[in-house]
Amino acid sequence: MSATSSKETLGFQAEVKQLLQLMIHSLYSNKDIFLRELISNASDAADKLRFEGLSDSALYENDPDLKIRIAFDREARTLTISDNGIGMSRQEVIEHIGTIAKSGTREFFSQLSGDQKKDAALIGQFGVGFYSAFIVADRVTLTTRRAGLTSEHGVRWESEGAGDYTLETVDKPGRGTEIVLHLREGEDEFLSDYKIKSVIRTYSDHITLPIVMKKTEWKDGVETPTDEDETVNKASALWARAKKDVTDEEYNEFYKHVAHDFEPPLAWSHNRVEGKQEYISLLYVPSHAPFDLYDRDRRHGIKLYVRRVFIMDDAEQLMPAYLRFVRGVIDSADLPLNVSREILQSSRDIDAIKNGSVKKVLGLLEDLAENQPEKYVEFWNAFGKVLKEGPGEDYANKEKIAALLRFASTHTDSDAQVVSLKDYIGRMKEGQTAIYYITADSFAAAKHSPHLEIFRKKGIEVLLLSDRVDEWLTGNLHEFDGKPLKSVAKGGLDLGALEDEAEKTAQKEAEDAMKPLVERIKTTLGERVKDVRVTHRLTDSPACLVTGEGDMSANLERLLKAAGQAAPTVKPTLEINPSHALVTRLNGESDEDRFADWANLLFEQALLAEGGQLDDPASFVRRLNGLLAMLPS
Repeated sequence: MSATSSKETLGFQAEVKQLLQLMIHSLYSNKDIFLRELISNASDAADKLRFEGLSDSALYENDPDLKIRIAFDREARTLTISDNGIGMSRQEVIEHIGTIAKSGTREFFSQLSGDQKKDAALIGQFGVGFYSAFIVADRVTLTTRRAGLTSEHGVRWESEGAGDYTLETVDKPGRGTEIVLHLREGEDEFLSDYKIKSVIRTYSDHITLPIVMKKTEWKDGVETPTDEDETVNKASALWARAKKDVTDEEYNEFYKHVAHDFEPPLAWSHNRVEGKQEYISLLYVPSHAPFDLYDRDRRHGIKLYVRRVFIMDDAEQLMPAYLRFVRGVIDSADLPLNVSREILQSSRDIDAIKNGSVKKVLGLLEDLAENQPEKYVEFWNAFGKVLKEGPGEDYANKEKIAALLRFASTHTDSDAQVVSLKDYIGRMKEGQTAIYYITADSFAAAKHSPHLEIFRKKGIEVLLLSDRVDEWLTGNLHEFDGKPLKSVAKGGLDLGALEDEAEKTAQKEAEDAMKPLVERIKTTLGERVKDVRVTHRLTDSPACLVTGEGDMSANLERLLKAAGQAAPTVKPTLEINPSHALVTRLNGESDEDRFADWANLLFEQALLAEGGQLDDPASFVRRLNGLLAMLPS
């Protein structure tokens, strides 16, 4: 390879400079990760060549045996990682090496904790593994040529990890990429055959591509490379091996490769399916949430292979959105090799594989919940909000998903989401027919809601829902195990058998006695309310607001408006507590102006108690101050 043009010096993107400083100064105790990352990148380059080669076999350039080669030169103090994969063009080098073309760059830096182990774990997850080379190297030279371009279109990139890099066009006969690491002082361990092979066997044994090194022999006490090649890794598809032949350590290392994660997974499911469709799936549940879990342009975690040939990354058709945290591999024996994303969208085979894979993941989660509850708590804390999207997306598995959901409740009165619907049903009062819940924009608002007062008095458990997704969930999950889910803030309150005849008689008498007051308040509030009525759900508060059984909840209305979406304004019903001192005072008020102030104050107080906002805070303060001034000094 010879240079054919003058060097051009370009500056790094600001985030890359910051990243390089991290690599050089912060992660020295996790050095081995650089080799795993560079090998993983080389493997991805080979996968991409295989995929593009399906439609253009000329890209192989009469060199179809894909491999990764690693060599070291003790005298020059260099370590070289090369592959004959897809390679890069000049523009691709600038885009992929000179910049971090990721929307998550800022999130990457915001998540850095100063803990070297945790920070190292973020590197692969954020797609910036190439820069880990600077952990051990003070200069990195990358020479590459994209498959399909002629030899004079080779590109050489070089940097010392400071503020800039050089770029030049070179002649490179073979396609692919070669990375030469000029090692720092004190990094001589990576000039050892034993050390390099042990790192490969620890982190990259599962790579399906052969990782080749020259055999070494000892001459006069010196380890010397020979001319004979040897394959260091197993170089077989781990998922294609029988489960009994794969160790937990191998499963863990394969997960780290496929998920670009440095933490072991929480659980996995490895299955070979035979019948109408024949495929192998190896699916993992991570132990922590990826940075882009809530990104609408998120990456999906399933790699699709057909008969061991890589077809595509991030195949979103293989896993529904509510299971987007799942990582792994699906290898089909039935799909055509030239399958496209368009074909996937209308393929019965894919639908069957997806349905089967979803059942495996839900079964895995059921097993965790039942047999490893501590691990399930870990899972729920990381992915619970995403799983709550499931009942609205996957009708066929709605009941299975609902059984996996966890909530906070008045049973524990803590914000820990540990109560299942099955737990709730097991504690239901005799005569109770519904599962009661309340939604609010915070746990504190839900816990202290006046709507809970009668339920607390009677010892009836209520689920406390304060995640944004809970409104979506309750809009799609209407019952569980034959028990309807009922909001305590919607519709009239009917506790049925949970109330005795004496209570019902007292309620009817209170309603009759308060009819004139109810009509006065309704006339005074006018368009602010849909209706006014006496309530029996309150014991301590003077009033509360409820919406109709089929209406949008006030919390959902606020969420939609906060998100800039059009939402109909739902007029609430004001319910008053006939035994409260304020209501009694209001009932005896003859001055119409003061009555109007009391009535509006009662409404606004109820609105604030449920997390609402006042249209006219100044008038509220004026009314409140006026009434406070009437108190005896």
